Amino acid sequence: MKPEAVSALRSKRGLHLDGRDAEPQVVGLTPQTNNERRANTVKTYILHPCPPVEMRSQSFATPPSAPATPTPAAALLGRPAASPPGHVLFLGLDVHNDTIAVSLAPSDSAEVRRYGIIGGTHDDVLKLLKKLQAAHPGSQLRCGYEAGPRGYPLCRFIRSHGHECILVSPSKVPRKPGDRVKTDRRDADQLARLYRAGELTAIYVPDPQDEAVRDLIRARYQVTTQQHRARQQLKMFLLRHNIRYVGKTPWTPAHLRFLARLKLPFAEQQFLFQEMVNVIQEAGQRLEHYEAQLPGVVAGWRWEPVVRALMSLRGLALLSAATLVAELGDLHRFPTAGQLMSYLGLVPSEDTTSDDRRQGGITKMGNGIARRALIEAAWHYRQPPRVSRGVLARQEGLPKPVIEAAWAAQTRLYHRYQHLVRQAHKKPTVAAAALGRELSGFVWAIGRMVQPYPPKS
Repeated sequence: MKPEAVSALRSKRGLHLDGRDAEPQVVGLTPQTNNERRANTVKTYILHPCPPVEMRSQSFATPPSAPATPTPAAALLGRPAASPPGHVLFLGLDVHNDTIAVSLAPSDSAEVRRYGIIGGTHDDVLKLLKKLQAAHPGSQLRCGYEAGPRGYPLCRFIRSHGHECILVSPSKVPRKPGDRVKTDRRDADQLARLYRAGELTAIYVPDPQDEAVRDLIRARYQVTTQQHRARQQLKMFLLRHNIRYVGKTPWTPAHLRFLARLKLPFAEQQFLFQEMVNVIQEAGQRLEHYEAQLPGVVAGWRWEPVVRALMSLRGLALLSAATLVAELGDLHRFPTAGQLMSYLGLVPSEDTTSDDRRQGGITKMGNGIARRALIEAAWHYRQPPRVSRGVLARQEGLPKPVIEAAWAAQTRLYHRYQHLVRQAHKKPTVAAAALGRELSGFVWAIGRMVQPYPPKS
């Protein structure tokens, strides 16, 4: 027997509404597809057009004691009335590959309205913006969505059409600990509500060329990670078969010659061993290709003066300096050096309750690639201050304040490391993290001394 569809509308089942304005949605037997849900939700959005005013005779007009309110021309023509000056419509976008859930939060109201689900292409977003602008003339549209696989192109597309858009940091979105229901619609509602309240943290959106340089540097970092993992796998494979290298430093030419002479007892093991070695060698060749490409990329980059200035610091060669500039972008967006340290996750964590204060390790929040480059450079400041031939060649032609700041970094960080290790009895790794935090302050100061090239028109 075919079951009958059950409606959840209380009025159709003879139930009282108890003074509620809205009725629940109809519950069907079969779930809707994405296309059906997208079409239905868009149709249910109400633009709230002003109804046409019915013209009456003078005898039934407003009494003379009460002056008549002039009717807007848009209401007479059946069009939506213009929004008051300064009205803002905040859009929360829960962006996915094929769909985008949209919610609206007007600035002059506490409500959050669900627009529905639209397509995931840029054309669908443009149609949405045009429709909302026509429905709310005079309003300013501000969009916000969480950072994800879609990246920056959607944000740049919305900004290119004259609307504001921010890319939200997912790790800093306020969430209720007791909320166990997560849907696309609820996420869009939350984004719109928090955007209106000013509780969202925006992510820096780089230029397309800056993003291209950063993609190159991050690709090299991924190859480095793959090479390290392959080396660990080979090391564990040889250790499992009691094969040890008696030398001091691994992966030197002597170590590679030792690996070339190895012969395992079975053909299967020899094949596996050779494949592991080939993966390591291939990763090394790819790293050489990336490093050969980097000087030409930096030479034509608009941030080249800032990269050259950071190379005056000890431990920051071309790769490390380009990594910092590509990951951090414009250092003028950090008003103080402490904000840059916090962005890099180099500040200590803290758990304070009343008079009980506890500080732990660094927070490790923010950009991990830039934090790693700084801590690696900080290890060079264990040695006494000196200007080597490499540093002297990198400082050639730089302004005098930049060179003085680089020398001040050497003297301060060296004495700081000696104090932490010898007097405070800190571990060298902890001291290196502390030096990386202070080194970021010198990076912030030097990066603001030099201006980049003007953008190409």
